Amino acid sequence: MRVTAGLLRVDHEEFYMQIRRSWVWVLVVGGLVGALGGACGDDDEGRPILEYVGRACTAAEQCYPDIDHAELPGAVVCLAEVQDGYCTHHCAVDADCCAVEGTCDFEAELAVLCAPFQSTGERYCFISCEDPGEMNADDYCGRWAYPGFICRSTGGGSTNRRVCVPPGG
Repeated sequence: MRVTAGLLRVDHEEFYMQIRRSWVWVLVVGGLVGALGGACGDDDEGRPILEYVGRACTAAEQCYPDIDHAELPGAVVCLAEVQDGYCTHHCAVDADCCAVEGTCDFEAELAVLCAPFQSTGERYCFISCEDPGEMNADDYCGRWAYPGFICRSTGGGSTNRRVCVPPGG
C-alpha cells in the first residue's frame, strides 16, 4: 500500500501476495493441529480406541497385543459370537479384569466387570454399562466404549450383567 497526498493507494499485486501468504500459514497451522489431534488415539468424535477388552478380533492372538498373555488371570479369548469379535479373557471376579497394569487404562472412567456369557458357564471381562450416570445406556456405550456399541445383557442366566457390545452380537 502506498499513501499519496492523503489518498490510500493499493498495490493489487502486493495485496494479493499478502493474502496468499496468510492462507499458506492457515493451511500449515491447520495441518499441524489436525496431525497432532489425530495422534491421540481418538476417532473423529473423541471416542477412545479400545486396545484391550472389547477390541475387535478374529483370533485370540490379536487381543492384548502389548500384554504377556501369561500375566493375565485367565486365558485370552476372542468371542466370535459377538459381531466383529470381542477381545476378553476368562475371569472369576471383577478384580481379575484389571489385575494387570495397563489393561484398563481408558481415557474415560469405564468399569470393567466379570460376567457369564450366554449361559455357557464361562466368565469373561466386559465393559460395563450398569451405571451409565445420566446418559442412556446405549448412548454411554457408543460414546465411551466404541461407536455403535450398545448396552445389553450378557445372557448368563440369573447372574447376567449389563455390558457394552456391538449390536447383533
